[in-house]
Amino acid sequence: MPGHPERPDRLRAVEQALSTEMFDRLVREEAPEADTTIFALAHPQSYVDRVRKLIPEEGLVAIDADTSASPMSIEAARRAVGAALAGVDAVLSGQADNVFAAVRPPGHHAEKTTAMGFCLFNTAAIAARYAQQAHGAERVAILDFDVHHGNGTQDIFYEDPSVFFGSSHQMPLYPGTGGVSETGVGNIVNAPLRNGDSSAPFREAWRERLLPALEAYSPDLIILSAGFDAHYRDPLAGLNLDADDFDWITGKLLSVAEKQCENRVVSLLEGGYDLVGLAESAAAHVNRLMRG
Repeated sequence: MPGHPERPDRLRAVEQALSTEMFDRLVREEAPEADTTIFALAHPQSYVDRVRKLIPEEGLVAIDADTSASPMSIEAARRAVGAALAGVDAVLSGQADNVFAAVRPPGHHAEKTTAMGFCLFNTAAIAARYAQQAHGAERVAILDFDVHHGNGTQDIFYEDPSVFFGSSHQMPLYPGTGGVSETGVGNIVNAPLRNGDSSAPFREAWRERLLPALEAYSPDLIILSAGFDAHYRDPLAGLNLDADDFDWITGKLLSVAEKQCENRVVSLLEGGYDLVGLAESAAAHVNRLMRG
């Protein structure tokens, strides 16, 4: 949709940022298309069928106030999930230490039975369930540094101790969830930040709250919901991070992965709606992933 923040230009900006000489040794793979039956790992089949029936043959259809679908939306979702599953296969088979999947639409707002916030299906949740089902992973951790709380991921795993969910996010802000009192069965850790917060409180939230909880959980695999809309340029929120902050948190999460799960990290693109801020931040994130 013209003017909509979740648009194809987002991936073009990321691709351009990763086309410089710095990324010459980056191994690039085209995302396979996952079968929609795999979506039922994280969503009821009835929900998957309902969303598929909403996809129009032409034009756009509004799923909710800010989430639209076009005839190609199912293929985009299948590619996003396919990229995530291929990433899980690569790191859990030892083919790669880590993987970054440049995908859209984002997924972390999609709850078990609700599409919202530009998200139709929860890619990170499907990937976590796939790691458990296909590879026998017992404990999967999903870490989310998007500026918006990953309410969908929290909803799906709220009563499931086999998946840890940790999130830093601006609050109050859409979608209105993510308070520190939301702890699931001890597997949910939220670290809300205030409008205007910048590097220091962001890093403190991770050092003091989220990273210790992640280390205590001792996961077999780390999945990142890598949203870059906490960048100071982003139009949809009010945090003031920059590319150095995304480099920093990536490095900290890699350090945990080295100690806890043999470096296994799958990173999935979530938000980021200023193209310059998105490009800078994604480049810093992927460069850090490559450096290990």
